[in-house]
Amino acid sequence: MKPDCLHARRIPRLLNLHVPVAQHGDGLRDVDLRGSIPVMPSSKQCLFAALSVLLLAIGGCSGEPAHKPNPAIAESTLAIIPAPVLLQRHEGAFVVDADTPVIAEGAAGTVADRFIAQLAQTGRFSLRRAATARTAITFVLESTADESSEGYVLDVSPNGIRVAARSEQGLYRGAMTLWQLLVDGGDGPIRVAALHIEDAPRFAWRGLMIDSARHFLPVEDIKRVLDAMAQHKFNRFHWHLTDDQGWRVEIKRHPELATTGGCRIPLGDAGIDPRTGAAHAYCAYYTQEQIRDIVRYAAERYITVMPEFDVPGHAQAAVAAYPELGVLDQKPGVSSEWGINTYLFNVEESTFVFLDNVFSELMDLFPGAYIHVGGDEAVKQQWKNSARVQQRMRELGAKDEEAMQALLIERIGRHLATRGRILVGWDEILEGGAPRDAVIMSWRGIQGGIEAARHGNDVIMSPSDRLYLDYLQTDSPNEVPGRPTYIPLKMVYDYEPIPAELTADEARHILGAQANVWSEHLRTPERVERAIFPRAAALAEVLWTPVAQRDWNGFLARLPTQFARYERLGVAWSTTAFEARIAVDADPARGTAIASLSNSLDFGEIRYTLDGSEPNANSTRYAQPLSITLPAELRATAFLGAQPMAPSTRRVIDMRSLRERSNHELASCTQGLPLRLEDDGPFDGPRAIYTADIFNPCWLYRAADLDGIQRIAVRAGRMPYNFQLAGDEAHRKWRPARSAHGEFDVRAGCDGELLASRELPAQPGADGHIDLELEMPARSGKQDLCLYFTGDTRPTYWVVDTVRLLPRAQ
Repeated sequence: MKPDCLHARRIPRLLNLHVPVAQHGDGLRDVDLRGSIPVMPSSKQCLFAALSVLLLAIGGCSGEPAHKPNPAIAESTLAIIPAPVLLQRHEGAFVVDADTPVIAEGAAGTVADRFIAQLAQTGRFSLRRAATARTAITFVLESTADESSEGYVLDVSPNGIRVAARSEQGLYRGAMTLWQLLVDGGDGPIRVAALHIEDAPRFAWRGLMIDSARHFLPVEDIKRVLDAMAQHKFNRFHWHLTDDQGWRVEIKRHPELATTGGCRIPLGDAGIDPRTGAAHAYCAYYTQEQIRDIVRYAAERYITVMPEFDVPGHAQAAVAAYPELGVLDQKPGVSSEWGINTYLFNVEESTFVFLDNVFSELMDLFPGAYIHVGGDEAVKQQWKNSARVQQRMRELGAKDEEAMQALLIERIGRHLATRGRILVGWDEILEGGAPRDAVIMSWRGIQGGIEAARHGNDVIMSPSDRLYLDYLQTDSPNEVPGRPTYIPLKMVYDYEPIPAELTADEARHILGAQANVWSEHLRTPERVERAIFPRAAALAEVLWTPVAQRDWNGFLARLPTQFARYERLGVAWSTTAFEARIAVDADPARGTAIASLSNSLDFGEIRYTLDGSEPNANSTRYAQPLSITLPAELRATAFLGAQPMAPSTRRVIDMRSLRERSNHELASCTQGLPLRLEDDGPFDGPRAIYTADIFNPCWLYRAADLDGIQRIAVRAGRMPYNFQLAGDEAHRKWRPARSAHGEFDVRAGCDGELLASRELPAQPGADGHIDLELEMPARSGKQDLCLYFTGDTRPTYWVVDTVRLLPRAQ
């Protein structure tokens, strides 16, 4: 029975498909498929029915699909990220296989060759250029419907695929959309549905910053991130290359910057070679040849690299290499501590010449228009305390330290301008008065960006509370180390770069936005990538797609296909937002528990097992809280159709586990400065990860069931306290020690009665841990327990690993 038009439009809604269809006089239908990937039905038969309905909706009301698919040929989805401005579906499709020719003339051939190479690099096809062909993929440079320098038009018909743009970068953006369509299927031929796309970015600056100063990222890993940036249509790579903890770029005129400034001795076990007992330095820098290679690689993807050389603060590595650049008459080591260090460049003319020389070499290496000079977190205490700096400020006419920084920034800006470059600085450079032609990067919220735009400066929005990707995505124990100030995926997707407070004229100064990834706690490339993706995909859509056409549910539906693309690129991504979460409310007296399952995005279907086996797409679907008889082993996974969205979550539920909490299951007593930190050992291999509030060494065991509990057992580790707090030092709250090495205290609530205490040893055991057992007074019911280490134990500090309540012997 043929479905009528109304029926064909109603069924997709019943199946949770989004297929708005508008009939045009020419018979073509505009179909917005950005949000059209459904939450997958649970069976293959239902999935096939849903896809059949979708084809009917696209193909019209004739009852015949637009084309009859060959099951041997994979279908391309339209899961394009970022979503294009305009997408129209047409009748038919074009099949691309290894024999499909590519046609391009003149400069368009450069883009075509790069497209061919990237397609082959990701294991899809090894296509070849041809002079002519009846059906082909064609790249053309010409005047297009969209005159943006990055705009393009993409057409797919049964006779071929055509990408047209008025510039090479626009043509390349179109090539990346086509790349997404061609890597969606398997490894064989792929059928691309006929369509018409007109596309161009909303913002000119679509950026990502990576910090290579704190932890070095090898060249091949930088390139892999650039590949992923390119297919998301980012066009700016901000490279943070210098800081207190490392100088990572070779400067020929001043070689010690890299050879000395590029080495630090990590604190704790990480800085001691266990084979020799000698200090083990963390050393790395990029040679100028490697820098040029990365700049070239990025340029081939139409991404401009902007280096950052931070002045006048974050200067300790440079001063360690050349002490005469500093304010103090001493040679510091390269810092092995995170936070805000106090070393500044001095303000002598010889130092200004030195800075000019370094910036000149950077301009030789980085041909892009923008050079970042930092200007952030420059604690001025060294300048204030130095008689020579104060005299020099008077000579230069600087009324205070902020004005002195402004004079330095202005001088560097003039030097950059002699080579046609534009100075970029963090929003602190506004404090002494920023040059009118400087670009302000607003990171301390949005206020700096608002102020700068009103003053007529161009602005790049990068607020730390929305776009710092080293902040964690969820509270999952599987998150990479970082700061547990949460920036979930949806928060990034909902970000609006143009503040509502700006007028239309002021808003024109907002060039765009970028995400920043600081690497203090991201020791490995894999962790850097997991911090970036998929949140960078959300930002890509914010910066490219018009606001009215953004669709959160549609974006979520496109992500599973995007994850397959990351896999082809060899890029790691975070699954924590998709993983199943298990919450347990136990009744020990009855030997039962109620388990609730969820994931933070409420996406897909959660399936579970109770026998310890791995869940699959046929396992029981979670619909309501589970009543469980103890003991049990619960495993749960979120699925989209048959595809697991994250590794399974495992929870053993028995009397022992109900009385035990790991570090990740404990709360912070206060919200001073909690961090998710990696241990300093072992020297090689995996290291434990702990959450600790470095302002307040206190953990909270919420609602501990104290019925029948006689003792509390605690395992604790000790880590280096490698933090410079500068002005934040006053916020630290350590309870005073009552014995030589402090105590471990258990209190009834953070300010309640002291229930138990144990003196701490001078040193942990050989494995870096201690095990304590404390007698507990008889209590009944549930009570919050505050677990606290007393005393200022720096340069090390204790962290709770696990805590277990021990019942009276039966």
